[in-house]
Amino acid sequence: MQVWEPATNVCQECVDAGDTWPNLRMCLVCGHVGCCDTSKNKHMKQHVDATGHPLIRSIEPGEAWVWCYVDEAFISAKSPQLQKPTANLNDN
Repeated sequence: MQVWEPATNVCQECVDAGDTWPNLRMCLVCGHVGCCDTSKNKHMKQHVDATGHPLIRSIEPGEAWVWCYVDEAFISAKSPQLQKPTANLNDN
């Protein structure tokens, strides 16, 4: 995983179509932001299907989870495997 913070707070595909969305998700591989699976457009799922990027996270305030489409499982965003690296071990 490489991307930690969203570059936008909108689903651009919905904006372009004049639609709205209930919640936003972000791809943890490339940072793409799209609407959730409960929206009528499901743009994040379309992104996953088109790219094969399986890990997304909620970018809604108060939500701290990651979803893996391959395993069909939630992962706590507080899991040690999902924490931002704090330092490069080769810096010493």
